[in-house]
Amino acid sequence: MDATKSVVKKRAKPGGLKPDMATISGIVLAMTGIIGGLLLEKGSIQDLTQGTAAMIVLGGTFGAVLVTMPMATVLRAFRGLGGVFFETASDTAATIDSLIQYATKARKQGIVSLETDAGAIDDPYLRKALSLAVDGTDLQELRKMMEIDIALAEHSAESDAKVWEAAGGYAPTIGIIGAVMGLIQVMKHLEDIKEVGHGIAVAFVATVYGVASANILFLPAAAKLRMRMNEASLRKDMILEGVIGIVEGLNPTLIRMKLDAYNPHPEGKKAKPPKPAKAPAAGAGAKRAAPPDVAPARP
Repeated sequence: MDATKSVVKKRAKPGGLKPDMATISGIVLAMTGIIGGLLLEKGSIQDLTQGTAAMIVLGGTFGAVLVTMPMATVLRAFRGLGGVFFETASDTAATIDSLIQYATKARKQGIVSLETDAGAIDDPYLRKALSLAVDGTDLQELRKMMEIDIALAEHSAESDAKVWEAAGGYAPTIGIIGAVMGLIQVMKHLEDIKEVGHGIAVAFVATVYGVASANILFLPAAAKLRMRMNEASLRKDMILEGVIGIVEGLNPTLIRMKLDAYNPHPEGKKAKPPKPAKAPAAGAGAKRAAPPDVAPARP
């Protein structure tokens, strides 16, 4: 029992953060494509390094976002931006194994025996659900309370995603404003045609910053945060179904069959086809049957 308990505790710990290679490689690929195209057209990276354009686009964009969203929501969205570049290394199979271990122990010793195990769980959602189950909370109330937790987490994540979605909507327009402002300055110096051409090129850098930041960072960040939210909600649904199965006293095998549907990467081995039965060995006292089409020999 001690060995089983240690395995449960070890596998119930949530994984740490790891870099999201999809986000990192996506941004690198996008920037490589844009800058590479510029260089192939015999341009220079210095053509896109305009501090004034960046100040106009970023300052104007986040100023508009602050007008749209509450300050607390914007600050939380900035803190949650790490969820775009890093992901939690969760192990769905390990969580399912932990729930099955708890279900097995509850069937043998009663659900009250899980009180110590519930207090040692690192996952706050699983710890709360199992603690409520051990305390004898009504099944309907337990489901309602845990679903409220899921809904509140989804609402918070959706607010963070809307911040970056709003930034992605404002940035291209602010970029156009920056381009128009640059063109206004160009129109003041029409006497020098070379300066006019250079000024127009610089003015349109603001448009590049606005469109690029919206479509490479802001809008994809909003979509990635929503994806993280959906993954977290699905995992919590799985945990809730597992805990409810424990409370109902279902067979652990039935609980596993239900929870395996939530695992996108099952690690179970495929069942091997049954081996054909071997014929009894000679000399073991078994008589060989004569073929049906061969008559037995007469003495």
